[in-house]
Amino acid sequence: MAGKDDLSAVKGFLGGNGVNRFTHTLDEDGSIWAAFGVGSQPAVAFINDDGTIEVRQGAIGEEELAERIENLLAT
Repeated sequence: MAGKDDLSAVKGFLGGNGVNRFTHTLDEDGSIWAAFGVGSQPAVAFINDDGTIEVRQGAIGEEELAERIENLLAT
């Protein structure tokens, strides 16, 4: 999710970094970030099927991300 920027800048970033292959949400006023307790990018929110939310602040590597997703899918 992109936040606190305008649509044209976000589209440029997504296209330029090859991450435009999935749906993104534009959070222009930061309200979605605030709801998840995110203060800055990068951040990843993991949402379990019981609604439990864990926000991981900071960069996350491919291996850790894959492991976290695998764990979520196994529950």
